[in-house]
Amino acid sequence: MRFIYIFTMLLLLNACSSGSTSRYSMEHDAAPVRAPTALEMQDAKVVPVIKSASAGRPYTVLGKSYTPMLDETGYSEYGIASWYGRKFHGHNTSNGEVYDMFAMTAAHKTLPLPSFLRVTNTANGKSVIVRVNDRGPFHQDRLIDLSYAAAYKLGYYNQGTAKVKLEAITLSNSAKKTYIQVAAGSKLTNIQALAAQLRQQYKIPTNIIRKNNLYKLHLGPIKNAQHAQTVLNKLKQSQYKNAFLLYTQ
Repeated sequence: MRFIYIFTMLLLLNACSSGSTSRYSMEHDAAPVRAPTALEMQDAKVVPVIKSASAGRPYTVLGKSYTPMLDETGYSEYGIASWYGRKFHGHNTSNGEVYDMFAMTAAHKTLPLPSFLRVTNTANGKSVIVRVNDRGPFHQDRLIDLSYAAAYKLGYYNQGTAKVKLEAITLSNSAKKTYIQVAAGSKLTNIQALAAQLRQQYKIPTNIIRKNNLYKLHLGPIKNAQHAQTVLNKLKQSQYKNAFLLYTQ
């Protein structure tokens, strides 16, 4: 067990952005000589995973200590993304996988390994789903390191960094859709008028569900659970006291 722990710490110390050059043939990172293919830029598939116990232990890099999360559920954060490429291509990541700059992967300092994230470039709205399988980047101003393919898809591979939003994706929330039932009534025209009003106000799609002779107005689907709760609170503070959340698979 002691050998495994030491080996893991060595992997962490040599992760994507630690600055060590002893195990790499290149001194400085660089982009590949070709662009990613359309197939390579497909989102990572969210699948059941076994979390790495060794990569979940607290660790220290460059004099700073990090404590990985036990569970990524509900994680959401804004920050700066960078990318890493040829220098690290073919080397082991912090959880023992092999880094592929053309795969949809990423490095994060504290998320469980592996885990899945939706990364959105706030400047252009482009998003990608990546598999987090590495530690880094170990720079104070950077939140995440994406593979070259992921950075290419998000449109910032030429700039080097971009401001992004991170949202954890788990099997439970990747399939689940969140709606808000706002109101119900027997007159379709009234429900349609209300739907148009709320659609304009909250910039969220609406659905009208008919059950027997009753029309139910749903707002959604809403991808972000925190956003759904915020909208629900606003609705309740106005005249929609009976609004509530709905979850569907």
